[in-house]
Amino acid sequence: MDTNTKIYIAGHKGMVGSAIWKTLTSKGYNNLIGVSSSKLDLRNQQAVIDFIASEKPAVIIDAAARVGGILANNNYPYQFLMENMQIQNNLINSALQAGIEKFIFLGSSCIYPKLAPQPLKEEYLLTGELEPTNEWYAIAKITGVKTCQAIRNQFGKDYVSLMPTNLYGTNDNFDLNTSHVLPAMMRKFHEAKVNNHAPVTLWGSGTPMREFLFVDDMAKAVVFALENKLPDYLYNIGTGEDLTIKQLAETIQKITGHQGEIIWDSTKPDGTPRKLMDISKMHALGWKHQVQLEEGIQKTYNWFLQNATKFKEVKM
Repeated sequence: MDTNTKIYIAGHKGMVGSAIWKTLTSKGYNNLIGVSSSKLDLRNQQAVIDFIASEKPAVIIDAAARVGGILANNNYPYQFLMENMQIQNNLINSALQAGIEKFIFLGSSCIYPKLAPQPLKEEYLLTGELEPTNEWYAIAKITGVKTCQAIRNQFGKDYVSLMPTNLYGTNDNFDLNTSHVLPAMMRKFHEAKVNNHAPVTLWGSGTPMREFLFVDDMAKAVVFALENKLPDYLYNIGTGEDLTIKQLAETIQKITGHQGEIIWDSTKPDGTPRKLMDISKMHALGWKHQVQLEEGIQKTYNWFLQNATKFKEVKM
């Protein structure tokens, strides 16, 4: 891949998109395109068609999505289903119409069945029922994966889907109403520490197991897919290691310096019991994560402290 190649990163201001942009820039790529949502509404089909036809990128990386945790998925099922399908369908179809040969679609491990065998293999897709707390987002992402596969099969284009495990890191979302578990915990522990080490109440039992990948490692996986023609249509991206939510909470508590009590609210849902990714396909091709969890959480907390003024009502 030539460093002058014109690459459009959809969602370039988000956590994943900004990490991809940073990683590509560090490798010398100098023809990157990004447009804010205020200037290009990716839900608007004609606007996306016109933009792609005008800019003529050689590659599209789709890191744009409406995302959130259990609470947001439960409260806005229609938006999570419809808006994500609109965004990805407009981008994928416009890329096909414009003759773009390479498209990288980013999804989530929630595409796999709730009770699939562990670790999750790519071939488990569509073999069972989804986790109800995020099925709307999952269904949208599944349609994106299958759309890229259909184009790959029918037109022979290099359209590939990367399914990351739970991502976290710099530029994460720390809004307690819409954030994922790790940044939500980080903010709760930080604010409780500032508030004389007050108790922290967390959802569920603490027993579900989760895997977490630092966003810079995800960005490197995207660049790997960019610079290589991957032989299959779907790849898991993760660490291959997981821990309980209780262990995660204790790790974040230690890094933030909170010394108060942790209270588990068992009336709240746990979500999927376990979601560990089988990442052997990507390992076999040569990609592997580099940032370990405790190091990544420390980097994320450092960034959080430096950027706390961006978040509403964060106590310092």
